[in-house]
Amino acid sequence: MARTMKSSPPPGLHEAGNNRAGTNRRRGFGRSLRRGEQLWGMVFISPMLIGVMILVLFPIIATLVLGFADWNFVQGWDGIRWVGLQNFRSLLEDDIFLKSIRNNMIFLLTVPIYMIISMALAILIDRHVYMKGYFKVAYFMPYISNIVAVAVVWQVLFQPSYGPINEVLRSIGIASPPKWIADPNYALVSIMMISVWISIGFNLIIYIAGLQSIPKDLYEAAEIDGANGWTKFRRITLPLLSPTSFFLLVTGIISTFKVFDIIAVMTQGGPIGSTTMMVWYLYDTAFVNLKVGYASSIAAVLFGFVMLITLGQWAAQKKWVNY
Repeated sequence: MARTMKSSPPPGLHEAGNNRAGTNRRRGFGRSLRRGEQLWGMVFISPMLIGVMILVLFPIIATLVLGFADWNFVQGWDGIRWVGLQNFRSLLEDDIFLKSIRNNMIFLLTVPIYMIISMALAILIDRHVYMKGYFKVAYFMPYISNIVAVAVVWQVLFQPSYGPINEVLRSIGIASPPKWIADPNYALVSIMMISVWISIGFNLIIYIAGLQSIPKDLYEAAEIDGANGWTKFRRITLPLLSPTSFFLLVTGIISTFKVFDIIAVMTQGGPIGSTTMMVWYLYDTAFVNLKVGYASSIAAVLFGFVMLITLGQWAAQKKWVNY
């Protein structure tokens, strides 16, 4: 009677099966490790996420919703009356609001002014000045100084009767110097001058950092080719500083739409609304006149302005920013 013979597995098959099992176990362990890392990562960042949702996201959504309501928060939640687009229609007929937009547009001119001044100073300090640390601190001090103290100092400087600035102007033959913050024709210009003076320090530090990141070999090669200082600036410095300039331009324009503290201390939007900005008008409407719904519509328009300008800058930066 024939004996049934069992066939033995081919050589190496048992080892291959063990290898596949080991690989599957390692993959399973890797997936489990990644899930654990993701879980603990969410646990660690959850306080920040909760804070952002409560302090940032929820107020933004609430503001956009309240823009469609007529509400005085003193009346409580029962005082909310939904009016649809009426608040936004009223803004188009609000002379003070339209003037605040015009003032904000004029105030935008401060951004290219202090960027140009900061770039020029950064190049001078980085390449042609000793004691670089001293000048960095000296120019940066106004930016980190208390804005209330800065505003009080400039109030004294701009005092129309006996202020130092007008005294100097009289001493050089100007009989009737401007009244500065007391004159509707010069008040906004005065605030713009102060803003330029404050902002130069921050932009200067950023530009110096950008200059120090440019390889020196490029300037040495340009010198060998006979390039002069203007050519090196136009062909090397300016293009390689374009990412820095783009960053400062975006943050600078956004900051102009947030100007509040210096106006609150120095002019309170006056004289005759000549220094009223959108944020100041929003504050005055919400917390002085208690028209929260109308103020929320102003905030929604302000948000739209900042969003459109930022998107426009991001679209345009592809044509002039060199990475």
